[in-house]
Amino acid sequence: MTIESLSRGLAAIALLLAAPLTIVHTQTDDRPTLSVKPTNDFEVAGTGDHAAWQQVQWTALRRRQPDGHPFEARFKMLYSTAGLYFLMDGTDRKLTATMNDDFMELWKEDVFEVFLWPDERYPVYFEYEISPLNHELPILIPNLGGRFLGWRPWRYEGERLTRKATSTVGGPKESHASIQGWRAEFFVPYALLTPLQNVPPKSGTRWRANFYRVDYDDGRTTQWEWARVGTSFHEYQKFGELVFAER
Repeated sequence: MTIESLSRGLAAIALLLAAPLTIVHTQTDDRPTLSVKPTNDFEVAGTGDHAAWQQVQWTALRRRQPDGHPFEARFKMLYSTAGLYFLMDGTDRKLTATMNDDFMELWKEDVFEVFLWPDERYPVYFEYEISPLNHELPILIPNLGGRFLGWRPWRYEGERLTRKATSTVGGPKESHASIQGWRAEFFVPYALLTPLQNVPPKSGTRWRANFYRVDYDDGRTTQWEWARVGTSFHEYQKFGELVFAER
């Protein structure tokens, strides 16, 4: 990709965000809602042991395939003045992850995923994926009539960088290891979400979002979701709702 083509693409996204679009129609049936509590900033370690997490209850994800792997998946979320904190946890038997770098096609192996849609006026949202081996895929996605493609962050450095860590239970954090579960803890700074609107959130702000897990043990694929979607994780009109609590 040339600098010229990249500039044209970013300019198109900027025009999309600036245009006076009408609010995207969304359904209200079976839309879960989560109250997101505030926190002071802290370091992530991959274990979720920080005291800040003790004020938050786990929210369960629903298995999409009734005959899928009999594992559990759940998450927690907090927000600070600088960004968003996530803790995702799942039981497991085998660490099905081999990719050894960031920005790879992580969804093809064991993965946790978060989708954030801060402003319903625009069909543009942020997707974050993290593997058990602590590799990430942060991308901004314009979704125009079901046609979508992820864009990597430009100048991904400094205050725009995420902070992330993962851990395993019952076995080593190694490809194909036998384990009992794994956990991901990560921080997404508001600076990375630029130029999305309605960011940063404040008390009473509402965003749309969804949370997913995918597992590939024994060559079988099992998926989990928070808000119920159809065949694609990118059906953003069906996302759940985040309500940011008073600080």
